[in-house]
Amino acid sequence: MNEPTPKSNPSVRVAKPHDSAHKHVSGEARYGDDIPEPRGMLHAYARPAERAHARVTRMNLDAVRGAPGVAAVISAADLGRTANDIGPVFPGDQVFADEEVMFHGQALFAVAADNIENARRAAMLADIAYDDLPAILSIEEALEQQDDLLPGKCWKQGDSAKALAAARNRLTGRTHMGGQEHFYLEGQIAMAVPQEDGDMLVHSSTQHPSEVQHLVAKVLGLSDHAVTVENRRMGGGFGGKETQGAQFAVIAALIAQRTGRAVKFRPDRDDDMIMTGKRHPFLIDYDVGFDDDGRISGIEFMQAVDCGYAPDLSHSIADRGMYHADNAYFLENVTITSRRCRTHKVSNTAFRGFGGPQGMLGMEHVIEEIARYLGKDPLEIRKTNLYGVGERNVTPYGMTVEDNILHELMPELEASCDYAKRRAGIRAYNEKNPWLKKGIALTPVKFGISFTAKHLNQAGALVLVYQDGSVQLNHGGTEMGQGLHIKVAQVVAEVFGIDLDRVRITATNTGKVPNTSATAASSGSDMNGAAAYNAAHKIVDRLLPLIRDHFEVATDDKIEFRDNAVFAGQRRLGSFAEIVKLAYFNRIQLSAAGFYATPKLEVNEDGTGRPFYYFAYGAACTEVQVDTLTGEHRMTRVDILHDVGRSLNPAVDMGQIEGGFIQGAGWLTTEELWWDDKGRIGTHAPSTYKIPVCSDVPAHFRAKIYERGENVEQAIYRSKAVGEPPLMLAISVLHAIKDAVAATADYRCAAPLHAPATPEAVLFAIEEIRTAATDDAAAPPVTEDAE
Repeated sequence: MNEPTPKSNPSVRVAKPHDSAHKHVSGEARYGDDIPEPRGMLHAYARPAERAHARVTRMNLDAVRGAPGVAAVISAADLGRTANDIGPVFPGDQVFADEEVMFHGQALFAVAADNIENARRAAMLADIAYDDLPAILSIEEALEQQDDLLPGKCWKQGDSAKALAAARNRLTGRTHMGGQEHFYLEGQIAMAVPQEDGDMLVHSSTQHPSEVQHLVAKVLGLSDHAVTVENRRMGGGFGGKETQGAQFAVIAALIAQRTGRAVKFRPDRDDDMIMTGKRHPFLIDYDVGFDDDGRISGIEFMQAVDCGYAPDLSHSIADRGMYHADNAYFLENVTITSRRCRTHKVSNTAFRGFGGPQGMLGMEHVIEEIARYLGKDPLEIRKTNLYGVGERNVTPYGMTVEDNILHELMPELEASCDYAKRRAGIRAYNEKNPWLKKGIALTPVKFGISFTAKHLNQAGALVLVYQDGSVQLNHGGTEMGQGLHIKVAQVVAEVFGIDLDRVRITATNTGKVPNTSATAASSGSDMNGAAAYNAAHKIVDRLLPLIRDHFEVATDDKIEFRDNAVFAGQRRLGSFAEIVKLAYFNRIQLSAAGFYATPKLEVNEDGTGRPFYYFAYGAACTEVQVDTLTGEHRMTRVDILHDVGRSLNPAVDMGQIEGGFIQGAGWLTTEELWWDDKGRIGTHAPSTYKIPVCSDVPAHFRAKIYERGENVEQAIYRSKAVGEPPLMLAISVLHAIKDAVAATADYRCAAPLHAPATPEAVLFAIEEIRTAATDDAAAPPVTEDAE
């Protein structure tokens, strides 16, 4: 995109408050449950299954239908197998369980009544019987039983087997990481309102209005044009509303079509957490060979992914795990194998990072193991293996890394946070303190930006200019608190050279911009901002001939839109509103649809090629303190340096950097998902599932945007995506804890600690590492004969 014109009051590359910030704090922001309810509206409730895997041998709903206030009851029997399937890519995700229950909490049927209390009471009157079937509840069980939900993949670069066989040093092992609940502040919600001629309006808290439109139309037997989906804002999404909101929208729309009345479906927090998918747990086996400096010569990964009972987006999420198995490191000889496992749990789904964090975590675990084996600082091993510039720069999937800045960014953070001095001080502290141990870690992030499904990398926008010079903006992206709308509005204001308050942002609506992609993959600003830029420039291009003719501007004189006016050189031709009025009287079209398709992407059938337009980079240094008697730990200092290119809005981007880091820290420390041996999730409320709180943020929390950042690709005003990459900065938290745990055994071996690092997990790791260190110290020395 072109460089912005110099202005006295620029709209881009400046800090601007979120467009709804004042409404957020005052309570005026209208969310799904705040929309005025139409007269006679019904409330829906879905009855959850009480088995992890079973046949439904009896489901008598007569008492449900006869309960007070009930207007409709609907189940899979009312839909047919095709309509009951709402899989976003592959078939399998169901509206209701169809004869066979696949996870504890799966919807069996839905009730609509005059209020939610009556709907819930009625649902409990159903007479249901089950015939239990064997349930697979872990990745290990799925691997043992060879239960793959989707076909696996294998990528190879170089000859890993040969490199491993020739390696001077070699390690094998396994790591694993749990899932994560999205815990959006606004839960899932949909309200369906019947329109004339059988059309349906759906207000849905969704990141993907076009997909909800398509699935509602499919299940209702309508064409897409008969369904309109609208969303002004969400109270958080994090990937949990990319596909998961469809079920609630479909159920509400089905009942609305059947009854002719508006229907709201808003599960409470417990039901929301029980019914909806989580971040995918991963199990990763590795075999790595390396030299005495820690440089990796060959490596093999096996990534096993817990998809849950149905595909959802697991295919692409597992691919992302493979794409980011390298994190920031060049792997000359590598094999990455991916297994996509079925378990009898809720269908896992998108979550900020989309499988990338899990792949990175596997790589960083290996780096830590190498460092402890060689007795070196893990940061030294990280720097030794970084991608190069102009060499050592081809990824395992065949893409050349052309924009690497980690060789500049990491040393800058290392110096600014005084890493070396602090690390030495921590070692001295740990020698003197037997019970409290400190740890420190500095980890990098390299994250690819684009949807890895090429066709999704497109966006549309609609820009309307009114006679008074005010502008209305609509685009296909959705606002979930991340600041997308304000950024796109800034782009439009910049093109027209007008104040930001002259641009009105409107609700995302499938009736205005069709066939949109999900607001995901950190691409919202890149794509929707570019589409809006193109739409606004269409209007400017129509105005230019009129301006030159009317004001007799020479062809070599530059016309600029700035400071709420139009200039030819230093000559002010009129205010923007005056020029617009002139255009109206000269019958110039003052509206335009813009479109954008991300360039340069080429993805082969097996996923190799160039799946990303560019990479975003960052690094974080975290210091922690661990109580070795209880396993409790806390962050004491965090320093972040993150690359966002030329930031469209530094204030919004900083919010994403800080928030992403804390959310990542939660995943890796406190946010433990737990199921019992019957497949029932026990962590389904704030009382049992612990997200980070304000007191978890250290007093020293310094995040900085990398000032020299500039996107080498022509993204909108040379900015970079910022939604997902900061989450992976929190890998430094886990590794700082590992560093502290390793201190309990004088750093002689790596901490056997996996995510989430709850106090219990930390305590067990301390006991295990002390035992291992004691056994190693007691072992007799190896003689040459023994060798």
